[in-house]
Amino acid sequence: MPDTTAFHFIIADDHPLFRGALKQTLETQYPDARIEEAGALEDVTAKLEVKGDVDLVLLDLTMPGMRGFSGLMYLRAQYSSVPVVIVSANEDAQAIRRCIEFGASGFIPKSHGIEVIREAIASVMDGNMWTPPEVDLTADDGSADLVQRLSTLTPQQVRVLMMLSEGLLNKQIAYELTVSEATVKAHVSAILQKLGVESRTQAVIAAAKIEAGQWRQIGNATNESQPAV
Repeated sequence: MPDTTAFHFIIADDHPLFRGALKQTLETQYPDARIEEAGALEDVTAKLEVKGDVDLVLLDLTMPGMRGFSGLMYLRAQYSSVPVVIVSANEDAQAIRRCIEFGASGFIPKSHGIEVIREAIASVMDGNMWTPPEVDLTADDGSADLVQRLSTLTPQQVRVLMMLSEGLLNKQIAYELTVSEATVKAHVSAILQKLGVESRTQAVIAAAKIEAGQWRQIGNATNESQPAV
């Protein structure tokens, strides 16, 4: 029997056909639910800003604005009370573990059948975590310390790190965030301290290696001469 609870979902994916299919699945499973769609990270944040009653965000990792795990980190930091489940074509076990480490309530591969997707969503809505049963969430690839450090960044610090990764200067970041350059510099300093690195370039390299699953200790791997901030 379908659940008639009036939940509020956001389906965030840049492929309209997939959004439509997932919406149809949710409508069958939760006939009274309110379901919204978003095609970019900024669309998700706009909806979360004005509607605080969202019960679950179903999030694609590769849609515009996400920058891989950074988008997930930002949503979990900024809207910590809203559960996020990743629905992705990426079935790499390390990517799945990383999403869980960064606060996702579950990870559903897009290749799974409708029934499995329904079961996974129902499990998360019951307060559980769901990942493919064959994935070992306890495996350690040596990046646990950096993941923990990244998880301590505030929402604004995550945004600044994302912009640093795009190559923006302090002045450009200040303009985008509508803050002073001094505020941006303070955020950059805090990021460096939290990540345990000495320059903004090292911070970007660390974030990039986490995205690619290539993190190794970078203490001696990068000797940058540029100023820390």
